[in-house]
Amino acid sequence: MSTTTISTKALEITEREKQRYAQMTPGSQAATERAKKVLPLGVASNFQFFDPHPIVAARASGSRLYDVDGNEFVDYNMGYGSLFAGHSNPIMVEAITKQAAEGTLYTTPSVLIAEVAEALCERFPFEMVRFTNSGTESTMDAIRLARGYTGREKIIKLEGGYHGHHDLVMMSVRPPLEEAGPEDRPNTVPYYGGITKGTATEVVVIPFNDLAALEQAFAENAGEVAAFILEPVPENMGIVLPDEGYLAAAKEICHKHGALIIFDEVKTGITSNWGGAAAVYGVAPDLSCLAKSIGGGVPIGAFGGSREIMGKIADWTVAHQGTFNGNPLVTAASLAVLTKICTPDATAAAIARNDRLIAGCQAIIDDTGLPAHTVKLGAKGCVTYVPERVRTYRDYKKTDFELAYAHWIYMMSHGIFLPPGLDEQWLVSVLHSEEDIDRHLTVFEGFVREVTS
Repeated sequence: MSTTTISTKALEITEREKQRYAQMTPGSQAATERAKKVLPLGVASNFQFFDPHPIVAARASGSRLYDVDGNEFVDYNMGYGSLFAGHSNPIMVEAITKQAAEGTLYTTPSVLIAEVAEALCERFPFEMVRFTNSGTESTMDAIRLARGYTGREKIIKLEGGYHGHHDLVMMSVRPPLEEAGPEDRPNTVPYYGGITKGTATEVVVIPFNDLAALEQAFAENAGEVAAFILEPVPENMGIVLPDEGYLAAAKEICHKHGALIIFDEVKTGITSNWGGAAAVYGVAPDLSCLAKSIGGGVPIGAFGGSREIMGKIADWTVAHQGTFNGNPLVTAASLAVLTKICTPDATAAAIARNDRLIAGCQAIIDDTGLPAHTVKLGAKGCVTYVPERVRTYRDYKKTDFELAYAHWIYMMSHGIFLPPGLDEQWLVSVLHSEEDIDRHLTVFEGFVREVTS
């Protein structure tokens, strides 16, 4: 079937399924309109808004989310990858309930901070850790620490990479191609307004999987770069896997030039492997950033590194504060997630279920000739609507976004909650069942058979 015919069918499916979606979600529409009177876009974060309108949730449990209209969804968004433990995991609920009765905030240490820190140091390639309240704070503090440790100010980041919403990393997140500049030497493009021009001069942007571009960035900014921050597997463009040897070589280049390498594992973290993507690829960064699934649905983040680097906080060279950092409610939840819920066996089982989902989707794609392919990392996966592997942001921009949107709205209107935005990936939690995988595959096959018929 020609791509033109598939595109025509995709548009037809989109219009039909948007009507179906609207008919099944009048309560969500009404709730969103009410919220718009007091909240920009009617949501608490721009990422929560999507076309035609967001699902407004009433409750969630296990792998299921229920909206205010009573619709049931098998949730594969899972809080944008924050809920590897599943919704309202009974073990976590028990931990939170018990701790809430004993205090939610002390602003003095509890024994829980050491217990959670020990659990993180056991899993990840660092010796010391500090807590934050989000992934944004984790990358912000890690970059500040890298600057304090090296005495330098500039950073290198990837084109298409997202590391939270502090100004320094809000560069070239989704740059329009007409503003992005040459592929091998991208421009530094601020992500929307409110960011100073001076901030942009502190950030050097390079393409992923391009070691020559990394070397060139260091050469052109000799002695000025504190760190190269990247997701070891970028997940702001679906899932983009590193070339063989890329991460190890990037670390070597950074060290040759006196800079640190920071892995943002906020999204890859415990969902990719017991020890994160660093363990998958056998490369230990100088600093690691964590958040999302380590909290099981409560707001906690962390960043860690060697005793030498983290020592710059202990000797007050670099400041790190936060009233809610390591509060007992979130550390109780995180300890339950790390030690009782997302165990090695449970992690392996969830990854195996995702492997089956990925294999099933790829078989459907292969059988129908759909111009797409699947990508996975641990318990996460996605369908990317280009035939060939994506290596860079420019490759990702070749995606057939109309076809991708048709896929998303079809799945949503048939009870499969996939991440909105078309640049995210699904998550199979430890509470997803084999039946959930079957249901996903059945709905996906229905879409693919129709769009390719």
